[in-house]
Amino acid sequence: MNRRINKVAILGSGIMGSRIACHFANIGLEVLLLDIAPNKLTEKEQKLGFQLDHPAVKNRIVNEALQSTLKSNPSAIYSKNFAKRITIGNFDDDLAKIKNFDWIMEVIIENLEIKKSLFEKIEKHRTPGTIISSNTSGIPIHLMTEGRSEDFQKHFLGTHFFNPPRYLQLLEIIPTPHTNPDIVDFLLDYGDRFLGKTTVLCKDTPAFIANRIGVYSIMALFHQVKEFGLTVEEIDKLTGSILGRPKSATFRTADVVGIDTLVKVAKGVEQNCPTDEAHQTFQLTSYLSKMVEQNKLGSKTGEGFYKKVKGKDGKSEILSLNLETLEYQSQKKVKFATFDIARNEDDLAKRFKILYKAKDTSGEFYRKSFSKLFAYISHRIPEITDAVYKIDDAVKAGFGWQLGPFESWDAIGIEKALEVMKENGDEAASWISEMVSGGNTSFFTIENGKKFFYDVPSKSYLEIPGQESSLSLEVLKQNNVVWKNAGTTITDLGDGILNLEFHNKMNTIGTEVIQGINKAIDLAEKEYQGLVVYNNGQNFSAGANVGLIFMMAAEQDYDELDMAIRMFQNTMMRIRYSSIPVVAAPHNLTLGGGTELCLHADKVVAHAETYMGLVEFGVGVIPGGGGTKEFALRLNDDHREGDVKLNALRNRFLTIGQAKVSTSGQEGFELGYLREGIDETIVSRKHQLAYAKECALDMAKKGYSKPVERTDIEVLGNEGLGIVYVGANSMYSGKYISEHDQLISEKLGYVLCGGDLSQPTKVSEQYLLDLERRAFLELCGKRKTLERLQSIIKTGKVLRN
Repeated sequence: MNRRINKVAILGSGIMGSRIACHFANIGLEVLLLDIAPNKLTEKEQKLGFQLDHPAVKNRIVNEALQSTLKSNPSAIYSKNFAKRITIGNFDDDLAKIKNFDWIMEVIIENLEIKKSLFEKIEKHRTPGTIISSNTSGIPIHLMTEGRSEDFQKHFLGTHFFNPPRYLQLLEIIPTPHTNPDIVDFLLDYGDRFLGKTTVLCKDTPAFIANRIGVYSIMALFHQVKEFGLTVEEIDKLTGSILGRPKSATFRTADVVGIDTLVKVAKGVEQNCPTDEAHQTFQLTSYLSKMVEQNKLGSKTGEGFYKKVKGKDGKSEILSLNLETLEYQSQKKVKFATFDIARNEDDLAKRFKILYKAKDTSGEFYRKSFSKLFAYISHRIPEITDAVYKIDDAVKAGFGWQLGPFESWDAIGIEKALEVMKENGDEAASWISEMVSGGNTSFFTIENGKKFFYDVPSKSYLEIPGQESSLSLEVLKQNNVVWKNAGTTITDLGDGILNLEFHNKMNTIGTEVIQGINKAIDLAEKEYQGLVVYNNGQNFSAGANVGLIFMMAAEQDYDELDMAIRMFQNTMMRIRYSSIPVVAAPHNLTLGGGTELCLHADKVVAHAETYMGLVEFGVGVIPGGGGTKEFALRLNDDHREGDVKLNALRNRFLTIGQAKVSTSGQEGFELGYLREGIDETIVSRKHQLAYAKECALDMAKKGYSKPVERTDIEVLGNEGLGIVYVGANSMYSGKYISEHDQLISEKLGYVLCGGDLSQPTKVSEQYLLDLERRAFLELCGKRKTLERLQSIIKTGKVLRN
C-alpha cells in the first residue's frame, strides 16, 4: 500500500497534544485538534448568557490550550500563519470527523481505563486501515487494545514524542505483538523524513528506551551527590556542556522537565521493574521526597533545585538548593583544574579521555558515575532493545547528548572502563566480556564509508540501517578528506561534489575560514562539479570573528581592517560568481557573516531550525560582508514601485536595524534572508547534507554557467534617504535609540539607498560594496562601537548605549 499522511487528528489538547498538533502543522498537514467539552460555565460565560451547548463553551478547553501553546516561548510553530492549518473541536460534536483522517493520535490523561474508553468511541468512527497511536510515556502499549477489533489492533502502536516536540528530536515507536510490521516500518521512515525526528524502535517495556536510561542517569546522580560532597551547581558543571550535553545538565534539566514528572517516571520503573539490578536507584532520596512535599517542583512552581530571586538592589540572582538543609543559597564559583585542559580539546571523544583520567575530584566523579552508567546500559540489552545503537540514538535525541552512552564507553576505551568498573564493584553484563574475549574492542566501527555496530545476538558487526539515504560527515571524513586547515575541512561527498565544513569555536568566520572557502572553490572549479557548505557543529556560524575586528579597530589599524573586510566581501562575491554551483546548508545559529554567506549562495537548503539574522547593528556597525548590498539588490529585484517600494525599503531597513533573527527556517523567508522559489527548508537534519548535495549536483547536470555580475541595481538615493534620516532623528528625539544608534541607522540607510543620489539610479554591486565597506570602517572608528565590541568579547552580550 502506498500510504500517505495528509490529515492528522490529535485527540487531547494538553501541553503535549497542542504542541504535537503544531508540529504537524509545521510540516504542512491539515490537523484536527479535539478535547473534552467542559461541564461547567465560567463566570464570563454566565455573564454572556451562554449555555453548556454553546460552541464557544464546548470548544473552550481546546481553544485555550491551543492559544496558550501558540503564545509559548520558544514557539511551538514555525510561522504564525501555519496555525491556520489547525481546526479545533470537541469529542461530543466532532469525533465523527476522524473518519476522514489518515492518522489518529491519542494524547489524553495517563489513565488506562480512560484511554480504553476513548478508543472504544474512536472505533465507531475510524476508517479501517487508518493508523491509530498513543503518545503515552508510561502505560504498557499492549494493554490499550484489549477488546478492540483485529483491524484496530493491527494498525495500533505507541508513538512517544518528547516535549517540546518541535525541538526535541526523539520519536519512539512502540509496536504491540499485533501491530502490522508494515505500519511500524512506515512510521519509522515517516518520522525520520517528514517529521525530522530520530525514530527509534522500542520494546514495550517501562519508560521505553530514552527515559529508562536518561532517568536512571539522573537518579543515580541524585543518590551519588552526597557521596562526592558536591553542590548542585558543581554537578551541573560536571555533567553539562563539557561532556557535550545541554547546559541544563542534571539538576537544571530536572527543574525544566518538572521534578514531579521525573519522580513519576522513576516510580513507574521502580514499581514495574522489580528485577532491575539497579532497582534501588529509582527510589527517591530523602531530599527529593521532601522537595515534592514542599512543592519545589522546578520551573512550574518557581523553585526546585534552583530559584530565581531579586536582591535589594533589584538585580536578579539564581540561587541553588543546599541538599542538606533544603535552603537556597548563593551559587559558588565552580572550578575544576582539569577543565582548563579539556576545553582546549574540540574532539569530544578525546576530551572524554582527558576527563576520565583526571586526578582531581572531577576525575573521581567521572570514573564512578560512568562505571555505574556503563554497567546499567549493558544489562538493558536485550531487555529494552537488542541493538546498542538504538540506546545511543534514543538518549542523544531525547536528552541532547552529543555522544551516546555506548559511544562514550568507546571514547574512554572498553577495557579501560571495565578495569575501573571492577575496582568500583560495578559488574557489566556477560555479553560484554564475551565481546572483548572475541577480540572486539569497540561497540562501533567505520568501514568503507559505513558505520557498523556490534550485534550481541550474532556476535558480529552489522551495518546500522538507514545510511543509504543520508550522508554522514563523521563517516566520510575517515577516508575522503581532500584538504584541511585549522578552521575548515574539505571533504569529497562523491559524484563530483565537495563539502566545506567549519569547525572552530562557534564556527566564526576568520582568516582560516576565508582561506578554506577560497580553497574549496579553487578545488571545485578545477576538479569537481559543485560545492556544499555544511557542518556538524552545534551552530552553522555565529558570524565574523569579533575579536579580530576589535583588535584591528582598537589599534586603529584601518588599512589592515580595510583589507580584511575587502577580503571578506571578495570571498562572498566569489561564492556568488564562481563557475560551479554553491549550496549553503545552514542550521541553528546562522548570524552575521554566516547569513551573508547564505545570501550569496546559489541556493540555500536551510534546516527548519535555522535562526538567521544580520545582527551587526547590535555590535555598532552595519553588515560589511555584502549583507547590506544584498538587501539593496533584493529590494530592486522585488520589482515594486512608488510607496510600495518605500514600504519595502522600510521593512528591509528594520530587519537589519533591529537585528531581527528568524525563529525558524520558514521565518527566514518572511524576513527576506531566504528567497521564495529558490531556497528551501528541510525538516530532517539527518537528510540535509544528502539533499544539499543532490541540489548542487542537479544544478551542475543541468549545465551551470557562471553568473554575470550585476550592474542594474536601482537604488532610491535621496528619495529613500530622506525617509531614513527623518525616521532615525524621530527615534532619537523620542529617546528610543541612542545617538550612536542614530548614526548607525543613517549609515545603513545611506548604503541601502545608494548614497547621496539626486534621483533613483542604477548602480553595480561593487559600487554598493564600496559604500558598505566605507560605512563599516567609519563606524569601527567610533568609541561606542569599540565599547560594544569589547562588551561582546568579555560577556557575550551587547552593550546598548
